[in-house]
Amino acid sequence: MWSGPRNLSTAMMRSFGNRSDCTVVDEPLYAAYLAETGLDHPGREEVIASQPTDWRVVCADLTSGQVGTEVQYQKHMTHHLLAGIDREALTGLHHAFLVREPERVLTSYAKVRDEPTLEDLGLPQQVELFERYGGPVVDAADVLRDPRTTLSALCAALGIDFDDAMLAWPPGPRETDGVWAQHWYTGVEASTGFAPYSPGSGDPLPDHLQPLLERCRPYYDAVAAYRLLPEEN
Repeated sequence: MWSGPRNLSTAMMRSFGNRSDCTVVDEPLYAAYLAETGLDHPGREEVIASQPTDWRVVCADLTSGQVGTEVQYQKHMTHHLLAGIDREALTGLHHAFLVREPERVLTSYAKVRDEPTLEDLGLPQQVELFERYGGPVVDAADVLRDPRTTLSALCAALGIDFDDAMLAWPPGPRETDGVWAQHWYTGVEASTGFAPYSPGSGDPLPDHLQPLLERCRPYYDAVAAYRLLPEEN
């Protein structure tokens, strides 16, 4: 599952992780991304120490490593797939895409980093990945509006059965969470399911991020145009 940050991605990982036939992998390319870019993210050194920093090792494990369950859900951030990573290394996977309206993404992300860039949000990368791999697309708003129908459609597109266990989960951390959870997962750790959809935008977007919002929209629209629409399933 490819998404940018603050896209409901961790809640989706909780949803799949609550299936008895599924194990999850949390952002396996994060350490490689930080090591290559030198970016100073929260908990940077802990992240780098917790995972392989060689993307070749990571991709080999993701595509041919042992999996003890019928389904493995890999939570990927689109911006972690840097230009130097061979795209062919991941072609054996079933790819899916999670999108979210960029104003909501920016408003949420700005609470953690004041000056996000287009590349930080992974939108150009998501378009590239979608054009290369293809696969089902779900919008975070549709998941929140109607989790059962949207997730049922996603599971059908992936060739797996929907499981009611995907709709609710116990609160708290998970052993499978990345070491960065303390910086990013507070809300999800308190959750027991998908939050109700709210049509409002919540906190206002800072004025200085308006130009970035306009740059984001075409990338979001390009992938969201292919989303699975609950009312059609």
